[in-house]
Amino acid sequence: MRGIIGFIAMLQGAVGFVGQVFFDKNWGIMARFFDPPVAAHLGVFAAGAALAVWGELDKKRKQKRLKGGAA
Repeated sequence: MRGIIGFIAMLQGAVGFVGQVFFDKNWGIMARFFDPPVAAHLGVFAAGAALAVWGELDKKRKQKRLKGGAA
């Protein structure tokens, strides 16, 4: 679940950043609720990347534990 939420956050951060920097518009869901600055979009992207990596590492760790316990 962390991986999915992280991926969505990464998309929102990237879309918001691209929209503000290159097209002078605030894109994404976050723009509906508040007007975040460019740095906030980068922060959301970084937080989403961290969540996605954490989710994938945890998934691999669980698979490794199940393989090792069954042998």
